[in-house]
Amino acid sequence: MKIIMLGAPGAGKGTQAKQIADKYTIPHISTGDIFRANIKNGTELGRKAKQYMDQGLLVPDELTCDLVMDRIGQADCANGFVLDGFPRTIPQAEALTNALEKIGQTMDYAIDVDVPDANIVERMSGRRACLNCGATYHIVSIPTKVEGICDRCGSEVVLREDDAPETVQKRLAVYHEQTQPLIDYYQKQGILKSVDGTQPMEKVFADIVAILEA
Repeated sequence: MKIIMLGAPGAGKGTQAKQIADKYTIPHISTGDIFRANIKNGTELGRKAKQYMDQGLLVPDELTCDLVMDRIGQADCANGFVLDGFPRTIPQAEALTNALEKIGQTMDYAIDVDVPDANIVERMSGRRACLNCGATYHIVSIPTKVEGICDRCGSEVVLREDDAPETVQKRLAVYHEQTQPLIDYYQKQGILKSVDGTQPMEKVFADIVAILEA
């Protein structure tokens, strides 16, 4: 079962990817984790990636795809995997399709966790984080017991710059320009499935399981 998770930043695809990985005992693969593991282990691919990252540059698509394919080739991926955060663009998707074809494989599903922009801005701008202990809250769904104060350590909780409405709008604009075309790409391949990401997390997951087990 080889799955790609799609969805805007803040749509909750990472949470769903983890749950899918746990339920079906397949690895949850995020490009960030792959980069960190390869750099930490000093692999040749890791060294190449680090050269770009140290300069604040994006790791080229071909190298990112090589790192993903290297991870997919490991024994724990024999029964499948969930890709989270890759591919992000059409060139990355094409590189992945071609690399998989070379080893006689194809992806089984591309699952789009669909959430309107307005919901995402509201969801993310309501997040609050404790910079001291790392605890996270939401002013509507997981509020602190005392407004503005962390339940865990008593420090102040803040709206991170990443979650400010104007930052979220910028991230969504990049998503619509670069990543949303993947929805058409995988639709043409006949593997796209969409779920309503505005529902409670448990219901979104139940809908995904229904797709995978249909």
